[in-house]
Amino acid sequence: MALTGLEIFKLLPKTNCKKCGMPTCLAFAMQLAQKRAKLDDCPDVSQEARNLLAAAAAPPMKLVKFGSADNQVQVGQETVLFRHEEKFHNPTVLAVTVSDKLAGPELKKRIEAINALQFERVGIKIGVKAIAVVNDSGSADTFAAAAAAVKEASPLALILCSDSADALEAALGKTTHATPLVGAASADTAEAMVKIAKDNKCPLIAKAESIEALADLSEKIAGAGVEDIVLSLDGLSLRDRLYNLTRMRVLGLKKVFRPLGYPVLSFVEDGEPERQAVAASLICKYSNIVVMDTTEPSVILPMLTVVMNVYTDPQKPVQVEPKIYTVGEPDENSPLMFTTNFSLTYYTVESDVEASRIASRILVVDTEGTSVLTAYSGDKLNEKVVTEAMSKHNVEALVKHRKLIIPGYVAVMSGKLEESTGWEVMVGPRESAMLPKYLQEVWQ
Repeated sequence: MALTGLEIFKLLPKTNCKKCGMPTCLAFAMQLAQKRAKLDDCPDVSQEARNLLAAAAAPPMKLVKFGSADNQVQVGQETVLFRHEEKFHNPTVLAVTVSDKLAGPELKKRIEAINALQFERVGIKIGVKAIAVVNDSGSADTFAAAAAAVKEASPLALILCSDSADALEAALGKTTHATPLVGAASADTAEAMVKIAKDNKCPLIAKAESIEALADLSEKIAGAGVEDIVLSLDGLSLRDRLYNLTRMRVLGLKKVFRPLGYPVLSFVEDGEPERQAVAASLICKYSNIVVMDTTEPSVILPMLTVVMNVYTDPQKPVQVEPKIYTVGEPDENSPLMFTTNFSLTYYTVESDVEASRIASRILVVDTEGTSVLTAYSGDKLNEKVVTEAMSKHNVEALVKHRKLIIPGYVAVMSGKLEESTGWEVMVGPRESAMLPKYLQEVWQ
């Protein structure tokens, strides 16, 4: 278990030097106990104390990495139960299965379909990050051949799923330097699986049907020398999985119960009803890796969107670069409008301008990633901000009509903006969806 604040305080220099940024060593110890400070913030702590405090300073959930090169993924190292408490650090990894029963053109087609599950949303690239090769055949040689084919044809991180130590060993022999996530180890196979994970320097999946059994198993595996562990609850209904995953997260993060302080992997079976709802539930509560059986973009994209939404930093909105964006090939007579640099706002406006089929320019104003009304109410959007943006991006050299379309929700600033810029201000529609009609009828 983690040390208390008073236990940590006894190991500190007790000089109250304030070098850590805290008024006293006791205050620093309390922050360290709550995972709100780092031990490195204290420059005078002894090496002996560092060794003793390592467990207290470590995040309550282990960071686990697998994959290689630019496609390495990492999961875990979460510190809070709810995003608004701070933020979530490592987004859920979405993986798709490849059965080792597939071969030849079928196997190639499946891998290509998974590789293609990459998308762009509000300017951010999102996609499947891993392929899970499943030993459905029961054959070690067949499993190894499928794993080798996946490694050769896909840059994605690799998960090797088999209950057979022999099959995993054979597959690892064909996937050198891939650093896959392997497993799963059960209470009966832990010894053999640990040897394989240690010999190949791979993280290991531990599976059991209860969190008590998982805690015992993870302690056994860690005690045998494998520190990078991923937990998996096996054989439970969705209701029981969600209940127990929540218990695990609370015990791991709030109680700092180390045997459950590891990332979690969950499978969504292809035959499971309402698989999208199942996957979304597991992403939210609280799977770090979700493995799905489908390559349908219509299923995968919504799940990736859920991941993106859940793991967005609540203190740092998704933003686009403040500058002039063009839609089509505008000339000096094309419309000019402005919006804020909140990604969702900008891409909504851009999409609706494209729908109008009228080449236009969009001046994106820096409002620290807030929407139009939010920025205006917080005085991050006013006539001075817009005027400075127009000057910075030299809009006068781009158009000769000296007309600026502004969002309808901030029509109240039109008078001051005209005085500040000397331009004619045209009040656009309140809703972006009305921009096509506005540009086709009012602007023209």
